[in-house]
Amino acid sequence: MSRIGKKPVSVPSGVSVELNDSARRLKVSGPKGDLTYDWHSSINVSNDDGEIVCSIPESTVVDKAARSQWGTTRARIQNMVTGVTEGYSKRLKIVGVGWNAKDQGRQIRLNVGYCHPVDLTPPNGVEFAIEQNGDVIVSGPDKHQVGQFAANIRDQRRPEPYNGKGIMYHDEVIIRKQGKVFGS
Repeated sequence: MSRIGKKPVSVPSGVSVELNDSARRLKVSGPKGDLTYDWHSSINVSNDDGEIVCSIPESTVVDKAARSQWGTTRARIQNMVTGVTEGYSKRLKIVGVGWNAKDQGRQIRLNVGYCHPVDLTPPNGVEFAIEQNGDVIVSGPDKHQVGQFAANIRDQRRPEPYNGKGIMYHDEVIIRKQGKVFGS
């Protein structure tokens, strides 16, 4: 039995939930935006008095795919409710001499040591902000999209352990290496 899947998801005030059982689609709307999710066919989702409850039918308790999707479905719904109320954000810092990020309207322009600037466009619903110290903050209601766009920014120049340069998450620790030592 799934300990995570058994917990109900409480819906706070200001959040509306639309449940379509025939299409297996859940729409959550709140102050930060709207999110939709199509759940697995072996999972039952119901809306009971301000709580969303995920369950599996008794006949499929031994089905491994259904049990694995049970907790995942509940966690995705919880992330949606948290996203439309509070939102998610990731902070990145750019370390390198002359390396920076600039706001180009809907795109972010990265100058990270290449002979050309790198332009990235965030997906719909994801926003970014550039602070004075060069930190980039990626925010939005969808946890997956925020994390994926932050990872795309980081992939443009991953941090390297010898000089410590690169684009890294704000709380990431890069373990430094010594490098080669010549001589006797």
